[in-house]
Amino acid sequence: MKKNILGATGIEVTELCFGALPIGPLQKNVPLEEAAEVIALALEKGIGFVDTAQMYKTYPQIRRALEKTNIRPVIASKSTASSYEEMAAAIEEALEELKLNYIDIFHLHAARPGIEVFDDRKGALQCLQDYKAKGLIRAVGIATHNVEVAKFTANRNDIDILFPLLNYEGRGILGGTSEEMQKAVEQNAENGKGVYLMKVLGGGTLMNSFAHAMEFGRGVKGSSSIALGMVSKEEVLYNVGYFQGETNLEGILQIRNMKNPKVTKFNCNGCRSCIKVCHSNAITIEDDGKAHIHTDRCIQCGYCMSTCPQFSIRMV
Repeated sequence: MKKNILGATGIEVTELCFGALPIGPLQKNVPLEEAAEVIALALEKGIGFVDTAQMYKTYPQIRRALEKTNIRPVIASKSTASSYEEMAAAIEEALEELKLNYIDIFHLHAARPGIEVFDDRKGALQCLQDYKAKGLIRAVGIATHNVEVAKFTANRNDIDILFPLLNYEGRGILGGTSEEMQKAVEQNAENGKGVYLMKVLGGGTLMNSFAHAMEFGRGVKGSSSIALGMVSKEEVLYNVGYFQGETNLEGILQIRNMKNPKVTKFNCNGCRSCIKVCHSNAITIEDDGKAHIHTDRCIQCGYCMSTCPQFSIRMV
């Protein structure tokens, strides 16, 4: 599989990155051993880059896959911690749960905030710098959905890697357009930042346009890798094959039929936008104030996913 260097970091990654969010308890909640087998297969098939986060709660699954394969991929994690002490605890948690001596990339996990995040989380960012100086992380990054943050990052010496949301429709992008995010990516790359992309498939909402979405993502100037969420061996095999030049799309159609839309509860604010566009009466607001999709009534039209302002409905 094709490999690229992340900017000036010297970190070499495969063009395809295993995104660990969907396989964990926040989304598909695949049982630990089964999830570990999926990740292990990805490593054995040549995926050398895994993206996770403290919030995803997938460290045990990844650690088990490393034990099964004895393969050490590049690993990126992230935390929403705002203080120095909270970020230190998050890094130590990752090192301990993954049983590693260092983490390759550790991000400020800042999907929705604007540029105020750099002041609001000054302590956490300083902690990342200190842990980098100690050799416990190799590179400091920021994971964002916000165009303004991506632009601002390009000229910061304390950020090595940008991990932005980007897809051809601009689904989920805040503070700008897909075109503007592409320009921010290019500027970061020109300034020596490493860049890899999230949500090229729009959280699964662009599955019906898989080839177009992938061609777009792989063509973004300055990006070194694409993180794709995977929850099954079938997905791993298909995605690896695709990135190695196989273009038969029947496999992705079968995978699409195995998925259902699901609300990620930690993002949903109960705004009812999804209910207003659902023609099947398949969505209700539960006692916790969050939306719930009744898959027995859902026809997978995708309207709810495209209308959600929080980008909290995904195909898993």
